[in-house]
Amino acid sequence: MESLKNNANRIVGTKQVLRAVKAGKLQRVYVANDVDTFLYQQVIRAAEAAQVPVTRVASMKELGEACGVQVAAAAAGIVKQ
Repeated sequence: MESLKNNANRIVGTKQVLRAVKAGKLQRVYVANDVDTFLYQQVIRAAEAAQVPVTRVASMKELGEACGVQVAAAAAGIVKQ
């Protein structure tokens, strides 16, 4: 989580994460445990297919705070350098 907090090269949101994973642009994916099951599975499957490591976060609120946004976030990712 610290790498997510201190990294300016991050993306936030399920759609953006899925798009970036499929394009091969992410080095790590973060997903909240309390997100809708369908969205959770989409993110996990896409990351596994692209062989991107996944870190699970306790809640959407915690993930949003780590990303520096004022709303809850279902997923986030760190862009490859």
